Amino acid sequence: MAEAPSTAQRYARFARYEARGASEVYEQWCEEISRDAKVLELIDGLPRVKRQPNLVLAAARSRGAEAGTYSGFRAFLLQDWDGIRDVILRRSTQTNEPRRCAVLLPSLARIARDEGRPLALIEVGASAGLCLYPDRYAYRYDDGAVINGQGRDNWVLACRTTGNPPLPSSVPNIIHRSGVDLNPLDPADPADLAWLDALIWPGMDERRRLLGVAAEAAAHSPARIVRGDLNAEIAGLIEAAPAEAAVVVFHTAVLAYLPEGDREIFRDTIFSCLGVPGRPVHWLSNEGLGVMPGLSAPPGSADPGLFVLHHNGTPVARTGPHGQSLDWL
Repeated sequence: MAEAPSTAQRYARFARYEARGASEVYEQWCEEISRDAKVLELIDGLPRVKRQPNLVLAAARSRGAEAGTYSGFRAFLLQDWDGIRDVILRRSTQTNEPRRCAVLLPSLARIARDEGRPLALIEVGASAGLCLYPDRYAYRYDDGAVINGQGRDNWVLACRTTGNPPLPSSVPNIIHRSGVDLNPLDPADPADLAWLDALIWPGMDERRRLLGVAAEAAAHSPARIVRGDLNAEIAGLIEAAPAEAAVVVFHTAVLAYLPEGDREIFRDTIFSCLGVPGRPVHWLSNEGLGVMPGLSAPPGSADPGLFVLHHNGTPVARTGPHGQSLDWL
């Protein structure tokens, strides 16, 4: 088994492959953290599962750290570490990014078309459930026409594509939405919404505005999100879905936070649910390369900052981690 990267390596990699080109502030902070012995010592004092950059930086910003220079951030971190640490231990990374619906939509629409049924969506690691409403948004792929959703505001999610993905002309019919999360967030709760806002990286103002729109829509018609372990709950959620629907279990940037053994159990559980006669179930996994054990990698070399979208275990696309790009295989 490969040795786990050190905290310094983890933050340097985050700066280089995830924050670069996306958030100048986070790129700078994480580069500096990777070389800062005092700050690394504080982070290494946390449980291993709590050391991820997204969580540490969001906790600091939720406590009032401003998106400025590293020296200012470092001073705040050292001064307020006890309060920041408390947030880290209480909270978890639950980024709820509705733009990821743009990379899921072509697969969702194709499943609905091929099955000739409406869809029942089940999201694993649902957070506040904002990705359970792909039919409420509008979409523009490249310079194409806008695909309108059924929402009141029809916020347009823009996505760059390569590889000729099967782009739909309309959103699919979704008749059921549910999910599971260890700590479901309430889109109508100001404290939960503030935490989701803190998880958005500095400089991503469009994501912040979209969060407000999506949370308002979800609060008006909340999905059923059960509190619990995904491996304990997923079979029951599938069973509870309407019989007339094609079930789609999906997750985006979730399973990396699970131990590998739990990921293997989840994979085997989902595979056992696929192909049951008279009960169409599909699985869309949108995770970092190599996160899901036993799933084949896409051919050729790939940017390590991209995700891989698998449909029933087969890679179908590389995707931008915030839904900004879709490279169809």
